[in-house]
Amino acid sequence: MAAADSLRDVSSTIPTSVTEVVSGLAAHGYLADEGLATAIFLSLSMKRPLLLEGEPGVGKTEVAKALSALTGGELLRLQCYEGLDASQALYEWDYPRQLLHLRAAEAAGTIGSDTEAVENELYSERFLVRRPLLDAISPRHDVAPVLLIDELDRADDEFEAFLLEVLADNAVTIPELGTFRATTPPIVIITSNRTRDVHDALKRRCLYHWVEHPDLEREIAIVQARIPGANELMARQVARLVAELRSIGLFKPPGVAETIDWVTALTSLGRTSIDGASVDASLGAVVKYREDADRVRAHGIDALVEAAQTAG
Repeated sequence: MAAADSLRDVSSTIPTSVTEVVSGLAAHGYLADEGLATAIFLSLSMKRPLLLEGEPGVGKTEVAKALSALTGGELLRLQCYEGLDASQALYEWDYPRQLLHLRAAEAAGTIGSDTEAVENELYSERFLVRRPLLDAISPRHDVAPVLLIDELDRADDEFEAFLLEVLADNAVTIPELGTFRATTPPIVIITSNRTRDVHDALKRRCLYHWVEHPDLEREIAIVQARIPGANELMARQVARLVAELRSIGLFKPPGVAETIDWVTALTSLGRTSIDGASVDASLGAVVKYREDADRVRAHGIDALVEAAQTAG
């Protein structure tokens, strides 16, 4: 049923400055630049959802994971896709358990004597399956959970409109049970790869930040943070090589995740620096379309490798 309206004080888990955001995220393996850290800090202090857009692989999803680790709030992830509707994101009834309960009531002979009571039991919280949106505003959270609404651009317009309503009130009404309202409103991170534009109404509700690919030094630092003991020369050369690949017009330019995978792959092959043969052999770790692989090879792997090896 409806939860109390008063908000719990969880300020002790929230960074109080941009500097604390930077250092706190870094302690959990995420190296944010000042622009992103500022957007996160403002989202936390203003209690507004944060919409992160950018190319795939720039680290948008990882923001929510690191923020969950930093604040101590549970990470609740809603992966969006075409056809996602309110029931799949909000709640559903556990029909198999309801059916078993109904059969047990029939066997006990209680249906005939108190039909209304049995029906009320069927639509109680006992049989309610909370999906991420409802769970995020559940009163069970003492610390604000981090609600990650991932790749919103994949969902339909109708779901986006429904989401706007939920975020505006931090509450939903379930006809059989009443209104559920957050006592500890969630920290909301929304990501989009911009395969379509998110509607202006939702953008007005959110703070916004475009996440760029990191600069070279930051990307090297990210690789070393994510792969403890990674060879520094290898990390630097691969980061340079990936930067080159992003500049040659690939259908899907590689992200930071691919840089990390490529360093891992080359290290697994026993390499401590890049060379043409091993780069060609491991190209599938970073390029995921045949057309892109053909473009890289047509551009000249040896030339790309030489540029990465000799860059200042």
